Amino acid sequence: MHTVILANGRFPTHTVPLEVLKNASRIVCCDGSTSNLLKYGLEPTAIVGDLDSVTDELKVKFKNRLFFNPDQNTNDLTKAIHWCKEGGYKRISILAGTGMRDDHTLGNIGLLPSYIKLGIDVDMVTDYGIFAPIQSGKMINSFKGQQVSIFSFNNSTKLTTHNLKYSIYKKELKELWMGTLNESLGDWFEIVFKPGPIIVFQTHK
Repeated sequence: MHTVILANGRFPTHTVPLEVLKNASRIVCCDGSTSNLLKYGLEPTAIVGDLDSVTDELKVKFKNRLFFNPDQNTNDLTKAIHWCKEGGYKRISILAGTGMRDDHTLGNIGLLPSYIKLGIDVDMVTDYGIFAPIQSGKMINSFKGQQVSIFSFNNSTKLTTHNLKYSIYKKELKELWMGTLNESLGDWFEIVFKPGPIIVFQTHK
């Protein structure tokens, strides 16, 4: 049972995120993303947020699907994550989490580690690839030539990789860029690290 949270960034155009959207068991819209979903021809299961970007017409049309959360100490994406967790929906892909505003893009990506700590199996699918937070070392499916970047928001994370073009051995990622712009050598690569979580970005095939 795969849930999609549609954020209010750039609506996807690539076939991979669009297939994720079309095959979702439910679609949770972050506030103003509802209009974009309707233009695509789909309807939301729920609309979550402070609802300041939802038109009066849509508030009437979807009055039974509105979930108002006025908390100004967090964003609508995080509100949608908590709404899903409360409903028992823990396999989530975030779409339209990037684009439009660079600060929102960086903020949304930076929130992924906090979501996995909530027990959510989450990723963010863009037109270019997938951002996935992981809590512990693992072998990851890939393909030869796939572009891979690793991000750590904890400057004490020590990391080792296997089967990537530019090997990393027990290196501390003290700055955000230090694990970026790598490449897979085959149909898998492995990352061993401590402490976590980290974020892995993989481009679409």
